[in-house]
Amino acid sequence: MRKRFSICAVLVILASLCTPLSSLASGYGWGYSKNEAHKIPDIGKYASLLEKYNAYYADSSGEKNVYVTFDNGYEQGYTADILDVLKKHQVPATFFVTGHYVKEEPELVKRMVREGHIVGNHSYHHPDFTVMNKENIKKELESLEEAVAAISDQKDMKYLRPPRGMFNEDTLKWANELGYIHIFWSLAFKDWETDKQKGWKYAFDQVKEQIHPGAIILLHTVSSDNAKALEKMIRALQKQGYSFKSLDDLVLRNKLPEAIYGL
Repeated sequence: MRKRFSICAVLVILASLCTPLSSLASGYGWGYSKNEAHKIPDIGKYASLLEKYNAYYADSSGEKNVYVTFDNGYEQGYTADILDVLKKHQVPATFFVTGHYVKEEPELVKRMVREGHIVGNHSYHHPDFTVMNKENIKKELESLEEAVAAISDQKDMKYLRPPRGMFNEDTLKWANELGYIHIFWSLAFKDWETDKQKGWKYAFDQVKEQIHPGAIILLHTVSSDNAKALEKMIRALQKQGYSFKSLDDLVLRNKLPEAIYGL
């Protein structure tokens, strides 16, 4: 009888190991209904969760504001050029970095801060938060924050982009309790595959087709297409009447009373 029990136990363990992590974690991958009507995309059931935990994916004010964000997991040699373009046109951006990036590219991180950009938290090791507990998520965030503080004048962080875009109610809640604001996005395209770049016009056209008032744009700095298209994107959007804003502008607008913010 004991032998039969041990065999059953082994089978249960093996079955659990073969179960997809997504099934165990009940995590969501960020997504939205992409449209070309120049309106904020619909995010369905995610909307109430984001509102509950003070997270953002767009600016719902209706004003023609744009927020440029980059994810930086590693370097391909394009970030300096991107920073040059941002500086030339005085466009603020947020760079969500990982521990690997901070360790390997400290001078670029210093430059981001020195030139007035925000460095956001993309975690130290880029894990899936939905399979972690609060304490381990805290360690990931604090380790990255300490790494950036050690090499730059930015001593704290408040914006978080979850690795792989994975989240659930627990991760939103815990991050909020730890003082972080989740920043998702309302405009993105497949730009991170370095061996499958399609030319600057592809990146330019994707932004042109999806742009809408209040867009939070996600770009990856490893993309040569993005680096080559960025200046053209900025000029085209400014010509259409869009203003480039910082995430601080977005959050302050929503957090402070209208009388204080001067509206």
